[in-house]
Amino acid sequence: MSLTPFARRPEPVEAPAPEPWPEIGETWKPEGVTIAQRYYNQAHAVVLVYTTDDGPHGTYYSVACLGCHYATAKDGKRTYSTRYGLADAATVANEHATTCRALPRDIPARPDDDTVREQLHTWVRRSRRRDEDTQVWVSDLDLIRLTLQRTNDWIVAVLNQLVVDEPEIMRVERSQYSDYVSYYARRLPEN
Repeated sequence: MSLTPFARRPEPVEAPAPEPWPEIGETWKPEGVTIAQRYYNQAHAVVLVYTTDDGPHGTYYSVACLGCHYATAKDGKRTYSTRYGLADAATVANEHATTCRALPRDIPARPDDDTVREQLHTWVRRSRRRDEDTQVWVSDLDLIRLTLQRTNDWIVAVLNQLVVDEPEIMRVERSQYSDYVSYYARRLPEN
């Protein structure tokens, strides 16, 4: 009797329920962020390694300390491919955790939609320059994603609405070869 290699498929297994953080007794999963690793600093504040999206060139990670206000998404020592991969982000998080003595802060509360919308509008307005339109990237928001707590789709919808509501502030450019969309903060008007 011969066995056919793909006769049966195993039943799908549910993902295990997340375990609560020991220091606070609850699980925190901010919307729009996937937490890859956690480290404790010297005072038991958590240092997170997280990602917000699988980009077209791979997955990039950011590091944030929930004790002090340390956050980083780029390696300033490099000239090419400055975003962190998982191994580099883990090294940075571990190095920070070994030197940081900040006490744990409360987990950031999820702000309401209007507050986040206003933060995004302010971010676009601050991106404007006098000499040219400035391209804005959703990945530029990675350092504040733990406070925004919104998905990329939600953020893109707000940017698209800003293009419609205030075309003098922001414009969109669609690629003629693909579905790729670029967002630009419009140049400041001449005085």
